[in-house]
Amino acid sequence: MAGSSFGKNITVTTFGESHGVALGAVLDGFPAGVEISAEDIQKLLDRRKPGTSSVTTPRKENDEVEILSGIFEGKTTGTPIAMVVRNTSQRSSDYSEIASYYRPGHADYCFDQKYGFRDYRGGGRSSGRETIGRVAAGAICKKLLTNMGISVIAYTKSIGDVEIDPSRFSEEQIYKSVTAMPDAEADAAAVKLIEKCREEGDSIGGVIEILIKGMPAGIGEPVFDKLDALLSHALISIGAFKAVEIGDGTLVSKLKGSENNDAFCTCGSNVGKVTNHSGGILGGISDGSDIVIRAHVKPTPSISKDQKTVNKSGDEIDINIKGRHDPVVVPRAVVVAESMCAITILDLLMENMHAKADSIINFYK
Repeated sequence: MAGSSFGKNITVTTFGESHGVALGAVLDGFPAGVEISAEDIQKLLDRRKPGTSSVTTPRKENDEVEILSGIFEGKTTGTPIAMVVRNTSQRSSDYSEIASYYRPGHADYCFDQKYGFRDYRGGGRSSGRETIGRVAAGAICKKLLTNMGISVIAYTKSIGDVEIDPSRFSEEQIYKSVTAMPDAEADAAAVKLIEKCREEGDSIGGVIEILIKGMPAGIGEPVFDKLDALLSHALISIGAFKAVEIGDGTLVSKLKGSENNDAFCTCGSNVGKVTNHSGGILGGISDGSDIVIRAHVKPTPSISKDQKTVNKSGDEIDINIKGRHDPVVVPRAVVVAESMCAITILDLLMENMHAKADSIINFYK
């Protein structure tokens, strides 16, 4: 299988399946000398793991990370950092029935067409548990970004038709609420909606918003490796993510240039902007404003309602999917989005180090 690696200057390769022995990642190209502990990684993995609230799958996994290489005496060594999380609560028998048919909304049919074979236990490689490796690598990248004064904060903006009120925004609430919403009132309403969907045997989708603060201007390559292009690539590569918006996003198609352009202004000794319709990116390069991204996540495809499909023999059949599934994947996907943005940002920051001859000359003087 090609395509399990992401990044250019730092490379993340994930491995493992939902019901295999373990999942994990190898982070290569990360600089030496950064203080990292298993606890730093575990904090983010705990935000992603299942069985932590009433709105997640009841599958219980501790998702404890083991660092196999690349860290010595509490600091990165500059060599590949290998991390693994072992599966401990597989119930593969829950999925034995689906080996014979294709689940609506899943990659079953596509895997069979591509490989002529698939791991039907929980989706195998296309399971949401693949994101464990992304979060483990993202935790390490976030640590270095924090040391640079750059923060990456993601949260649930909406679930179904329940949306947060920006006037009630509380970053602390993101980590306290079961939906990862920064608004306690919206969180309560969203929980009711999710529970209603669960009772009906259905699921619901939502929107994740990511704010990247402290980014210097000038980061991103102006052609194929635009900052917004790579952020979009990173986010759309996450299972169930179907659309990405930067700044005003789809609204720009309804605006005039006079409404969409951000006027520049002088802010002390720096250049700033009066508004931020661009979402912090112009011409594929950061403009120094906060980067604002929204990712739209589809409803969990595994639902217990009756659905129509076909089996491998081509017969049309009715199915009712059993097993342990999230009625909404958005809350657990928040930290995955955060991690992928951190990896992307750090990769491009490293790329930018040789954009100017003076930077190279001054470094080696």
